Amino acid sequence: MLRSELVQMIKERHADFTTREAELIVTAFFDAIVRQLQADGRVELRGFGMFTTRAREARQARNPRTGEGVKVPAKRVTYFRPGKELRERLNADAPAAVEYDDVLAA
Repeated sequence: MLRSELVQMIKERHADFTTREAELIVTAFFDAIVRQLQADGRVELRGFGMFTTRAREARQARNPRTGEGVKVPAKRVTYFRPGKELRERLNADAPAAVEYDDVLAA
């Protein structure tokens, strides 16, 4: 889904919003998430998931084209862990998991 599609979806569900107002809502939402991740590195949206940041240490990498060594500086990266409700909804149509005892019996 693109950001513009999200704006359009909000506008369709709330006919009294203009496109500009829907854009402001989406922008405010994402800005709030980014600010919180910058501040303490954790945003939890119940039923959806949790965004956190993790520190990555500086390392030596290799340019795959030339084989030359490249220094990669230390940085913080975003990590997403899906919530239970999201995982259940994503896997609602998935076939049932095979039980360990069923595998042993076969």
